[in-house]
Amino acid sequence: MDVEAAAQCPAEGTANSTSSTSGLSNQGKALPCTKKVSLKRKSSVSTGTKPKKRKKARSSRSARLGFTVQEGEDMLLVISNTSQYDNIAWHPKKKGSRKKKLKGKAKSVQVKRKNAVPAKPKQTKDRHVKKVEEIYLHHSAVGMDHRWGQSLPEEVLINIFQMVVIQEGAVPFLCRMARVCHLWNAAASSPALWRTVSIGFCWVEPGRTQLPKIEQKIKDTLNWMAQNRFSQLRDFSLGHWKKNVDYAVEVVSQSCPHLRSLTLSYCAGVTVKTFQSLVGNSRCLQSINLQYSEFQVEGLVNFFESCGSQIRQILFTHGSKNERLLAAISRGCCPNLELLEINTKLEGGYFELPICIQGLQSGCPKLKTFRMLNVIPMHKVMRNGPDSVSGFPLLEELCIATTSVSFMTDKDLRDILFGSDKVRVLDLRGCSRITPFGLASLPCAELECLFWGQYFNSKVALSSPKKGLHMLTEKWSGTLKELDITNHLFTEEDIEIAMGHLAHAPNSDSLRSLNLSGTKITPAALRLVIGQSTALSYLNLSSCRYLPRGLKRVYRGQEDISQLLDKME
Repeated sequence: MDVEAAAQCPAEGTANSTSSTSGLSNQGKALPCTKKVSLKRKSSVSTGTKPKKRKKARSSRSARLGFTVQEGEDMLLVISNTSQYDNIAWHPKKKGSRKKKLKGKAKSVQVKRKNAVPAKPKQTKDRHVKKVEEIYLHHSAVGMDHRWGQSLPEEVLINIFQMVVIQEGAVPFLCRMARVCHLWNAAASSPALWRTVSIGFCWVEPGRTQLPKIEQKIKDTLNWMAQNRFSQLRDFSLGHWKKNVDYAVEVVSQSCPHLRSLTLSYCAGVTVKTFQSLVGNSRCLQSINLQYSEFQVEGLVNFFESCGSQIRQILFTHGSKNERLLAAISRGCCPNLELLEINTKLEGGYFELPICIQGLQSGCPKLKTFRMLNVIPMHKVMRNGPDSVSGFPLLEELCIATTSVSFMTDKDLRDILFGSDKVRVLDLRGCSRITPFGLASLPCAELECLFWGQYFNSKVALSSPKKGLHMLTEKWSGTLKELDITNHLFTEEDIEIAMGHLAHAPNSDSLRSLNLSGTKITPAALRLVIGQSTALSYLNLSSCRYLPRGLKRVYRGQEDISQLLDKME
């Protein structure tokens, strides 16, 4: 029977069925005829030649970007192009989970099982599988395509990198981003991102000996970064370096003509050579920070005598030979100095710093910030120097905070601030011998921050004044933004009058922070100041003995403070 006869078999089944068989209807014999012929045709074709497999149509999908960048007047707009199917999570099967192909009889059995499946469920399954495969192909094409990173504008990458650099620093973030692709390498190499660099000791642990290969690697890395990245470097800092500090400073000073700030924290081996390299190269240097570092005072004094006129900020930790450094500053080596900070370690204990305030006033007339942290200044008379008549006329911040016993009196404070009428910040934490009458007599009329808490010694707090707080709040009620009177033993009446001055001030919304921890504040006085200070965002009421127990805590935020006011009412 040829192919045409097989095709006509279902139509001629009624005529041939009567002659060949009996007892069967004409319609019942037609269907078996078609099935047998179709099966024979398949077997005949399979024995002769192998059927060609149908090639699946290749779906060419172009990689679609998920955004569009449009440039505005002062910003870059990134518009999303994602659709509703972009968030469908599809994970392809692992390679090991695929089943091996069956051979021989097992393969034929598998074919029969496939033919035994009903027609309708097979169509629904194929439709769902096809849809899922299309989604998978789309997502795999987008996921495997790395051109989205290469299509971003370089300006967008630089802005993103700049945000991270501000939070985490340039090193090692930019070094890692430069290894992603050519575009990211070009963006990470932008000189605008390398203006502030802080390098810690990332090769070996601090204090351990360095092998010659590691030491050479450190020098090669510094040389490469100085030649390829530090062309616009402004602020440079080293942290926890015990060796090669002089080499690093020399390389940076020679390659960075725009260097303005140098910070060496917790470093050792800062020799005279370190400061000699700054004399001829760093003509724009304005700030030197040597806190918690061991350095040779002679080299720093020689640098100030040569280039002290360009220095604006000096920060260092008090040591045994720092009297020579203060003497050089008092002689006028740094006439344009604006910030001077001297500190010691908190666990260091009791430290006295002989300092001549009058000599410092005459040598640094432009000083704006003067900080002595955990240092007890001892008055020293300068023999062959002129006395200052104007004091510190531009001083805006004075800090004499200490964790130990303070001998600062009202007279000592008046000698420092007798000509400073522009003081905005006054930090006297730990100064228990200062009285409200001495503070009220100061010439500064627009004080914004007063930190006068007694934190560290309960016995010293017992000698603190009991009255006079209302004099301070009456004088600075219109300008105070932050007030700290922790552990002061002012009476209830005095605190209530003082809080009344803050509440009825013309600018009552200027108060931002109020620390009343350990004081005798009453609910009536607290309700008065909270109700009027609408901008108050920090309130410390811990250990306040005259308040209920549920209210003795720290309040942060205006909403938290407003809930406190509702509870008290």
